[in-house]
Amino acid sequence: MTPKAKTATKKKRSAPTSASAARPKCGLCGKTARLTKTECCGQWICDDEHKYRLFSYATNSCSRNHRRYTLCRYHFENEHDGLWQTCPTCREEIDAEMYGYYGTNEFNFERLDKVPEFEPKRCAECNAIIRLAEGGYSMSGGGYHCPDCTAKRMPWAR
Repeated sequence: MTPKAKTATKKKRSAPTSASAARPKCGLCGKTARLTKTECCGQWICDDEHKYRLFSYATNSCSRNHRRYTLCRYHFENEHDGLWQTCPTCREEIDAEMYGYYGTNEFNFERLDKVPEFEPKRCAECNAIIRLAEGGYSMSGGGYHCPDCTAKRMPWAR
């Protein structure tokens, strides 16, 4: 092979092909292997729900995260009309704090522009602020209870 032919071969191998440039990738993490399309919005996403371990509360599955923690999927599952971003039914059915979280978290392909204002939830016993999206609270008697007060009320649940 002549030196000129070797150079041409190297250039040919390093240049991206149109097939690789058009290869779909997960809209959340960018991976290109083992993908599927979401039912709700038709976006490419990792087909990785098998990675989640029951009761781990891990967020290591793009597919599961989008399915469980977005307004996009909630809107789709409940067969609401129109776009999820402007759906009055979604807005009415979901607590303002959670609506904001579900519409702006990293599990969305598109995020809400404007998040509604809300009063944070407070523990019915000690008045500590409870962040619903972070979990770790309990509900009883119509009130929210922080983890510390829950542990005092139910020491066996630790």
